[in-house]
Amino acid sequence: MRAVRLRTVNTVTVEDVAEPTAGPGEVLVRVTAAGICGSDRHILSGEYPSAPPVTLGHEVEGTVVRAGSGSSLPVGARVAIDPNISCLGCRYCRTGLFSHCTQLHAIGVDRDGGLAEMVSVPERQAYVLPAALPSGFGALCEPLACCLRAMDHAEVKPGYSVLVLGGGVIGQLLAQLARIAGARVFLATRQREKRELAETLGASASVDPTAADLVQAVAGPSGLAPGGVDVAFEAAGVAETLARAVAVVRRAGTVVVVGAAPKSAEVGLSPFDIFERELRVLGSHLNPLTHARAIDLAASGQLDLAPLITKTVGLAEAPAVLMSAPQRGEIRVHVIPS
Repeated sequence: MRAVRLRTVNTVTVEDVAEPTAGPGEVLVRVTAAGICGSDRHILSGEYPSAPPVTLGHEVEGTVVRAGSGSSLPVGARVAIDPNISCLGCRYCRTGLFSHCTQLHAIGVDRDGGLAEMVSVPERQAYVLPAALPSGFGALCEPLACCLRAMDHAEVKPGYSVLVLGGGVIGQLLAQLARIAGARVFLATRQREKRELAETLGASASVDPTAADLVQAVAGPSGLAPGGVDVAFEAAGVAETLARAVAVVRRAGTVVVVGAAPKSAEVGLSPFDIFERELRVLGSHLNPLTHARAIDLAASGQLDLAPLITKTVGLAEAPAVLMSAPQRGEIRVHVIPS
């Protein structure tokens, strides 16, 4: 079968590899769609840890074609894959902090993933999709699950004001989730197409941070939320954006860091400012216990997911997508192996 393989940093190719097997407690899944995430580009450039050589792809939808011994999933089941595998036995897992598992490893990062015709996964990582969910949307459930984790941290309430910094798939999903939670939502991103999409999907307003002083445009006396927003989500994975998120929240406001910045990125913040304004600055890592919720929400029709899939390509085109910067207006590229 064919697979997109990361050989070394900045080296990714489509290769013919042996078809994986379904071991005990595993299922073999024929991939119908796999998303290319910003994290995949960080992995390729060496800015995010991985274990090459490895098949990339951690946002996966597919169909079970074989079940290993001890697996109860039926052949033919359509599934979405939670890529993050925890040990269930360490001190963090035993207290429900699965994303902090001391032996955490991930499909498409540390073991072969879904940018391939088929992928083998532990059965407990495969979630059956409802028939009503359109094809391809299952591959959006991993980023949606990460966003639900961030929303849990943020504790957004009706009437809150929320600023999302970043217009990619995480930013667009967070904006929709905050709107559903009853907040007034603003989105800041440089690209006009992404600002327009956010407003089409329900954001109250959007801001171009390159055309205006973002802090004044949002939190200034005549801004969108004078005095600052209740919650700011950093969804771009950029150090400068985190600094802006801290500057734009009100006193006792909350900043949630959702974007995956390069591991080497650093930002200068004022400890006194955080102390004096009593800010909550939280990281939101992965998707512990939220994947099933994401599937249910995706199937509910409350979210508009179709506009987030801006391009589909085949396996042969995937390396070029990974090696290049996102195209203007690109939200999520899906790879369709067949």
